[in-house]
Amino acid sequence: MSLLDEKLETFITVCEVKNFTKAGEILGLTQPAVSQHVKKLEEELGTQVFLRKKGEIVLSQEGEIALLYAKRMHALQDKMRDKIKNAKANIRKIRIGITHTQESGYMIEALSKIALGDDNINITFITDTIKNLYVMLENFELDILIIEEKPTNPDFNFMVIDTDMLMCMVSSQNPIAQKPAITLNDLKKQHLILRLPTSATREKFANSLEAIGESIDNFDVIIEVDSISTIKNLVKKDVGVSILSKSACMKELRKKSLVALPIENLSMTRETTIVYHKTFNHVEIIERIATAYQEIAKQ
Repeated sequence: MSLLDEKLETFITVCEVKNFTKAGEILGLTQPAVSQHVKKLEEELGTQVFLRKKGEIVLSQEGEIALLYAKRMHALQDKMRDKIKNAKANIRKIRIGITHTQESGYMIEALSKIALGDDNINITFITDTIKNLYVMLENFELDILIIEEKPTNPDFNFMVIDTDMLMCMVSSQNPIAQKPAITLNDLKKQHLILRLPTSATREKFANSLEAIGESIDNFDVIIEVDSISTIKNLVKKDVGVSILSKSACMKELRKKSLVALPIENLSMTRETTIVYHKTFNHVEIIERIATAYQEIAKQ
């Protein structure tokens, strides 16, 4: 049973399936009842939430806003249920959003260490882009983010736990691996394997190049891929070189299957940051994550 206002529940369902009849089937309502719920919602909001065009249901601009907040209310309802259920069982369920960079480094090991060391903690990981993770945090779908930038939203607190650097990752078999650094001219002679344009790593590289009057278009990009693991495997086989966070490649660097080269005249530092709502009431978890990460990184 939903605690959410039935009109909002109906509205969300119609938005998901884009059909009044299908929404009614899901909710156990007749099509006229669904229409009535939407009509009452529009009357209460004083605006039209749907634009009906040739049988197609399209959200109005006001409807987009209504859906955003309706989803947040739905997420808060689910969170309330979970919090009450977990409180009864003395379990703290923490939903953590991490980037692909953090997934590839020591963070998963640090979080696993916390979960294994405390039977009362249950951790759920969600991996996505920074932009999408922020949306989930704003909608209370996540409790904590571990990302590579400080937040600008005043509703969030944060803790910087590490400083990272983007470097040119090359195979130990590549002759250029013998150099102490790589110049931009040398990099232009290499095949580049990059993250997708939507990734923060790719964006940081592109912005750093633009700041000195360069462009990614001037480089020989042969492959674009979202998976850092795939990129590292391709680089190890000397298919090309890549620009990745040093923290995401520490295991390979220690095994010497990859070599990290700084790029001359291109400084690309980032801060590993834990971001959370000011209302988050388990701040001790933040401290434990920071400590566990730093202990593992020093090993």
